[in-house]
Amino acid sequence: MTKIADKNMLKETAIGIVKRLRASGFNALFAGGCVRDMLMRSVPEDYDIATDARPDDILKLFKRTVPVGIHYGVVLVIENGFEFEVATFRSDGTYTDGRHPDTVTFCDARGDALRRDFTINGMFYDPIDDKHFDYVGGRDDLNARLVRAIGDPSERFNEDRLRMIRAVRFACRFDYNIEDQTAESIKKLYDKISTVSMERTRDELRKILTGPSPHTGIKMMDDLNLLNEILPEVTAMKGVRQPENYHPEGDVFTHTLLTLSELSASRKSVDSWELAMAVLLHDIGKPVTFEIADRIRFNNHDNVGAEMAEKICERLRMSNAEKERITWLIKMHLYLRHAQQMRISKLKRLFAHEGYPDLAELYKVDSLASTGDLEDYNFCQDMFEELQEEEIKPEPLITGNDLIALGLKPGPIFSKILDTIKDDQLEQKITTKEEALKRAKELVSIESS
Repeated sequence: MTKIADKNMLKETAIGIVKRLRASGFNALFAGGCVRDMLMRSVPEDYDIATDARPDDILKLFKRTVPVGIHYGVVLVIENGFEFEVATFRSDGTYTDGRHPDTVTFCDARGDALRRDFTINGMFYDPIDDKHFDYVGGRDDLNARLVRAIGDPSERFNEDRLRMIRAVRFACRFDYNIEDQTAESIKKLYDKISTVSMERTRDELRKILTGPSPHTGIKMMDDLNLLNEILPEVTAMKGVRQPENYHPEGDVFTHTLLTLSELSASRKSVDSWELAMAVLLHDIGKPVTFEIADRIRFNNHDNVGAEMAEKICERLRMSNAEKERITWLIKMHLYLRHAQQMRISKLKRLFAHEGYPDLAELYKVDSLASTGDLEDYNFCQDMFEELQEEEIKPEPLITGNDLIALGLKPGPIFSKILDTIKDDQLEQKITTKEEALKRAKELVSIESS
């Protein structure tokens, strides 16, 4: 089934849910993001449905359901393999925890719209009668290209502090501006973002960095005072001078924004969250390694930055795999600088690493945001594309068992000998097992002497 067919079936299934609710005497409408997307002539990725049916009614009407947020009137309905949030129209009480309402009161569509986050997300659509219901001015803000909080911005952000970052994400995603009062409210409440769980903050940051305009998102977060609360290591790059012959673009923060801009320009979307984070953090070691000797230098900033990034990844509750890839990319981000002088075995080992494509992309956008010199990048890419898989990752000519058969006892010398033989194999100095065994014997005698 094609993707278009999938989306058509998704919509038809959503309409079927609305029809079933209507047939049982309830009002039911598409709600929120899907309505916004349709008005923007974009095909929704999912459909939320709002209804005056109570949760118990929804559970009875549909065979496959999950009461994901039944206390708030939210039930997950599963039809044709798709999942839909079906929520009872509600108004919210106070938000003591800055995320969930303490109480909810079931109401009508107008009351439900008033408790939502932004006007562009607060509209409803009747797919049966083809009617829109806009109680909050969402269509006007779509036309004005504005992200505006519904009602009092301070109330909306105090209800759920994550909405402050979500405002940035929507503005970046659609290339909109944040409405003045909404922006001013974020500037005043910015420090409350620290009360949001790191997992939720991380997920919003991920969507911004892998979206169409990550550089705009980071700059906007900085302008709204949010960035220093979430990533003070990034704001520390502001005002840190760089040698003009290598970085005519300006300070480290300016360079980082340009690098993110180059990343988004090089592809329609950034699939790799790890690459996007590595681009954002690749120079965070510069402020703490800044020194002026014969010129401005940042000695060892790659290793220092990798250590700092590891702590950031842990703070943001990233997985070990994500942390390892991000720190590896930052540690290696200068590695291609002298690629044309490297031994072929060294390059082949690098090409064999599953993270190489991301490393090459990081090096490219880093270079484009500074000197613009892509000679080493092009050299590596040409070689990478020319080499066959078996040349980059050849089957080992010998193993540890072969070394044991030579009378060698397992120990540190094993890996040293096997690594040397692998390098010789990658350099094509040896191509057979017999040659490898002969070389191993030579290495054993050298190590023993």
